[in-house]
Amino acid sequence: MAQFDLPLDQLRGYRSASTEPADFDAFWTKTLQEAREHELDAVFTPVETHLKTVEAYDVTFAGYGGHPVKGWLVLPAGAAAPLPTVVEYIGYGGGRGLPHTHLLWASAGFAHFVMDTRGQGSGWAGGDTPDPVGSGPAYPGFMTRGIEDPETYYYRRVYTDAVRAVEAARAHPLTDAARTAVVGASQGGGIAIAVGGLVPDLAAVAPDVPFLCDFPRSTTLTDRDPYREIGKYLKTHRGRTEQVGRTLAYFDGVHFAARGRAPALFSAALEDMTCPPSTVFGAFNAWAHDDKRIEVYDFNDHEGGGPHQEAVRLAWLPSHF
Repeated sequence: MAQFDLPLDQLRGYRSASTEPADFDAFWTKTLQEAREHELDAVFTPVETHLKTVEAYDVTFAGYGGHPVKGWLVLPAGAAAPLPTVVEYIGYGGGRGLPHTHLLWASAGFAHFVMDTRGQGSGWAGGDTPDPVGSGPAYPGFMTRGIEDPETYYYRRVYTDAVRAVEAARAHPLTDAARTAVVGASQGGGIAIAVGGLVPDLAAVAPDVPFLCDFPRSTTLTDRDPYREIGKYLKTHRGRTEQVGRTLAYFDGVHFAARGRAPALFSAALEDMTCPPSTVFGAFNAWAHDDKRIEVYDFNDHEGGGPHQEAVRLAWLPSHF
C-alpha cells in the first residue's frame, strides 16, 4: 500500500472535525467517581519466571464496576527504591500474555505495569480478564459492543480500567507515583491518549500509531478492521449513524488529547491503513501540552517504527522523569 492519506505538510496542520460533547467532562468525572466507589484492592502475587534479571508479579485490581482486572508488574531484580514506572496498554485483540514477554522496560531500569484488556486476549497474546457486561446486537469484535449509548459502550469500561491501572501501579511500594508514564501501540496507544486526558499528573505519554482517534474520519476513510466493524454494524443497523457518532464522540482520542497535560511522544506511519496518519495527527495536533513530538515513518504500514520506535522511546522517556 502506497501513501494514501493527506500529504505530510497537510497532516502537520490537520485538525479533526470531531465534535466534542458538551458534557464530555461531566461524563468522565461521573464515570471515574463511580469506579472509585469500589476499593482498588490491588493485589501483587510473586510469580516464578526462571529469569535472573527481573522479578514479576501477577496483579489483580478493581476496574470499572469493581470488576477484577489482571496485569503484570515486572521489576528489575533486586530493586530496593521506588522506580520510574511505565504503564502499558495492549493492542487490539491481545491480552497480557506471559511476564517473560515484557522485558524491555524492566531491563532499562523501570517498573513496568502491563494491563490486561477486558474481554480480549484470544486474537494473539492470551488474556485473563473477562468482561462481565453484555450488550445489544454487535458486529463481531469489540468496536460496536454497547455502541447504542455512551453509558453502555465497551470502551467506557476499558478506559476506566486503564485509569485504575495507573492507580494500581502507583500502589506498589517500588513504584514512584510522581514518575509515571503511559505507553501503548495501536489500541494501546489510543488508550494511553485517553488516560493522558483523564489523569492530570502523568510524567509522560507515548502513543504509537494510535487507534481510537478522529472517528468521523477514521470510520469513513479506511475499510480495514477494526474501524470497519463500525461501518459493517451501520450497514445492517441502517439509520443509526447519528446515534453511533454521538456515542463515539465520548471516546475519541482527539478530545482526550485536548486535555493532555504531560509531554507526549507520538508516532505515525504514512502507509498505515489500520490507523490512518491523518487520524493520528488529528490527536497529535490537538494535544494540549507544548512539549510534544511525533515520529513519522514514511513507508511503513501499521507496524509503524517497530523496534526503531522502541529505541526512540527508550532515549526520550528518561528525560521526562
